[in-house]
Formats: sequence, structure tokens, C-alpha cells
Amino acid sequence: MDFINAIPTHMDYDGQARAERLSRYIITLFGAVGLIWGYIIQQFSQTVYILGAGFALAALLTIPPWPMYRRKPLNWQPARDENGVIIKEQPSKKGKKK
Repeated sequence: MDFINAIPTHMDYDGQARAERLSRYIITLFGAVGLIWGYIIQQFSQTVYILGAGFALAALLTIPPWPMYRRKPLNWQPARDENGVIIKEQPSKKGKKK
């Protein structure tokens, strides 16, 4: 269970923009190639297969939070109460043993 909790599940804002741009490029490229190839051989099914392959590749490259999408993490300010006093952080669960 510790292995599953150790898997990073976040992506920073710059990484989100990069992932979205990359997925658009991949799907557009595969769509254009599929359309041209399908027109040449007169088979619309080939267009759909090529577009599906592009979608699968884009999903594999952009949905998981790969390290290339986590290069610029945000440094959050510490929480403050209504008087402006910094609230102490709660201890992390990572160091706890059962």
C-alpha cells in the first residue's frame, strides 16, 4: 500500500499546458495522415484506425503525470489564521509506522 501512496499524482500548470499542446499536435498529425491515407486507398476505416492509434499514443504520453510534466511545482504559502499567524503544519503520514 505504501508503494501506491508514493506514486506522484500531480502535474504542475506548465506541465498541463505542455501535455495539452502535445496531445493536440499528435491527434492533429495522425488525423491528417489518416485522412490522406484513407483518401488514397479509399477506405474510411483506415482513417479511423490511424486516428485511434494517434489518440492512444497521445493518451499514453499525456495522461500519466510523467516527470517532464512536474518540473515547475508551485511553492504554496503556509496557511494563516484570521489574525495572520502561520498555522503549524500537521505532521506528515509518510514517517509514521503502524
